[in-house]
Formats: sequence, C-alpha cells, structure tokens
Amino acid sequence: MTQATSDVILERMMALHPKIIDLTLDRVWRLLDALGNPQNDLPPVIHIAGTNGKGSTLAMIRAGLEAADKTVHAYTSPHLARFHERIRVAGQLISEEDLTAVLDECYAANRGESITYFEITTCAALLAFARTEADYTLLEVGLGGRLDATNVISKPEMTVITPVSLDHQQFLGDTLDKIAFEKAGIIKRGVPCVVSRQEEAGLEVIEDVAAQRGAPLLANGQHWHVAPERDGMIYQDERGLLDLPRPNLPGDHQMMNAGTALAVLRALGIGNDACEAAVARAEWPARMQRLRSGPLVDAAPNVELWLDGGHNPAAGVALARHLATLPERPTYLICGMLNTKDIGGYLGPLSMVAEKVMAVSIPGEANTLPADATADSASHVGMRAETAPSVQDALERIVSQSPAARVLICGSLYLAGAVLRENG
Repeated sequence: MTQATSDVILERMMALHPKIIDLTLDRVWRLLDALGNPQNDLPPVIHIAGTNGKGSTLAMIRAGLEAADKTVHAYTSPHLARFHERIRVAGQLISEEDLTAVLDECYAANRGESITYFEITTCAALLAFARTEADYTLLEVGLGGRLDATNVISKPEMTVITPVSLDHQQFLGDTLDKIAFEKAGIIKRGVPCVVSRQEEAGLEVIEDVAAQRGAPLLANGQHWHVAPERDGMIYQDERGLLDLPRPNLPGDHQMMNAGTALAVLRALGIGNDACEAAVARAEWPARMQRLRSGPLVDAAPNVELWLDGGHNPAAGVALARHLATLPERPTYLICGMLNTKDIGGYLGPLSMVAEKVMAVSIPGEANTLPADATADSASHVGMRAETAPSVQDALERIVSQSPAARVLICGSLYLAGAVLRENG
C-alpha cells in the first residue's frame, strides 16, 4: 500500500472540524497530552504576536541568530506555495518524509476527535521541533494570541508584540483595546516582552497585562529607539547605539520591524555583527517582493512588478507610504481579498498612489471576495476599477494601457501564494 503524502494527510485534517477558526486551547491541550507534551521539550522559545509585521520581524530575528551561529526552529503561517514553508527545523524547511511522519502521528493520536486544521498542524510542528536539537524556537502566533494554538509554552525565553491594529474583529473584538488584550495573552509571568510601536490604547492594555504578570517590558519609545539616518538607520538602547543599513526588506515600516528584532537580539546578548546581518540579510517573500523572473515577468518585460500579501488598513497605509517614495511611474493594483477583510480600509490609503485597480478573485479560495465586490469597494473609495478573470489577464490589460507601469499584486497572502505557485 502506498504511503500517504503530506498533502493527503493535510486534506484529511481539514475535515476534523467544521470551522477553519474556532479559538480555544482545549483541543490543543488534549492532543499535546496524547503526544507526550512535546511543547515542554522545545529549545528556548521566542513567541511573536501582533497584527502586522510578525513574519518580517521573525525573519529578521532568525537572520540575526543564524549569523551568530545559532541553530533555529521557526513556525510561521500561512504558507505561500507549499505547507512545508510553515515548519523550519534547525534552519531547513521540513522534509516531505519528516512532515508526513509527524502529521500521520498527530492524526493517529487525535483519534478522530474534533480539532481545527491550524491546531493539529501546530501540534505537528511542535512535535518536529521537540525531536531535533536547536538553540532557539521562533513561534509566530496564527490569530490573536491568548487562545491561539501556539500559546502553550509555559515559560518562553521572550515574548514579542509587533504593531497592533484592527483586523479579525469577528474573532478578536471590535476595538483596539480588545484586540490588544488578545495579543497580550502571550505575555507570561516574569518573561521579558519586547513591544513594538503601538497606538496609545493598545499600549495601555499591554502594559496592564505585563504589570499583572510581573513581565518586564522592553517597549519602543521607552527602552529602545529606531530612526532613519541618511541612507541607513540608527538603533539605540541602554547598551548603546548601532549605525546600520536600511532593512533588506522594502518599505519604511520595515524599520520598526527591524528595531523590534534588534531589541530581541540585544536582550539575548547577540553581538553587533549579527544584529547588522538581521537587518541586511533577512528575506521574507510576498512583503513588497520584486518579481524578477517567471511567466508573469516574461509577459510584461517592461513592467515593474511587485507582490505583497498585506491585507488590512494598516498594511494599506504602509504600502501607500512606500509606493509614494518610489520613482514616479504609473501605478496599478491587481487586488484580490478574502471576504472577511476591510477592503475599503485597505484600499483607501492606496487610492492616493494608484491609477487603477484590476480586481480578481483569489483562485482556489472558498472565502475569496468576488472580483466585482472588490471593484465596487475600490470605486467607493474613489478609485477607477474593473474586474479581470485572472492575474495574467489583468496584467495583460494593464500592459495594453501602460506598457511600462508599476504593478502591485496585493490584498491577500492567499493571492500571493497563488501567484508564486503559478510564476514559479
């Protein structure tokens, strides 16, 4: 009998719970207990929550640790092209053989009980990490923090909260302070927490939770500072000042992510050279990623083609600011979003920098916002918009109108993943 592949097992796991998102930790604790509680056997954990910048910050922390000759596990979500991207074991993407083995083991241990896809696959990642030596484990929260499946580490080395803003209100609450409370749920008693720049309402909640739990805060604007300096950036804390290059990841917002990562690395005692590597070497796909090869680029050789997976109003603001700094060029958006997102809030800031939106549905995604709904929302915020059946078709239409345009494919990590798969 042919052994099931990871894709087959993952498909089975999708059927174990009727909802994609159902925030509680009961099912996770049950399965982890059946697996022998691997979460208690991990290398020191750095746990990262926040609305925006979690992935980029994690990528910079990982780059810095690896530059310091540390071996690092990393868990991120969602994946773009292949599920294996979520689980990096001792610096390498998990192999198909190892992924299949831990998925199969988790599926068997679960005994058909109700559990969400994210919960059971998180347990699989923790199992894989517990069985391989490393110096650190980086865990990115999937959604929220307090009830997220990753929030099962009783004593992490450090927690991190990146900028908090409105997103996933149907799950986390409809105000900034409610969302900040959910994110602050990862703070543990006595464990230092690095806090990125926050709005005042969010910071107050984080400070209150930290005070209740006796967790020392290392907060931006209080304990560390980061700012542009000519063609580079400066970072300063009680240990001194670092004069660094601009982040390798494009966009002014990446400077704050870099500062957050540097605060973590400095607290861990990582040296200056490795801190510079964190800023200069980090790579994170679909975050203002310039596409330079592949069928889409071949079809539009004179177009400047970008890809970004940001999907909430704060991401829209960051993208608009970055696009405004680029050399003048007609800018078009190819946009597809999920039906759970605030599309008007996302597109509003971009209306100031883009000529037109080509709206698409996300291929293969049940929760896509239909292209015509995206186009309608774009029109409501004052943008010219039309629909296209695919990204390829949208790009062809843009080229026919403006052969040397700047084109940003945007609105969802799921759309970004589909583009990377098709353009690979």
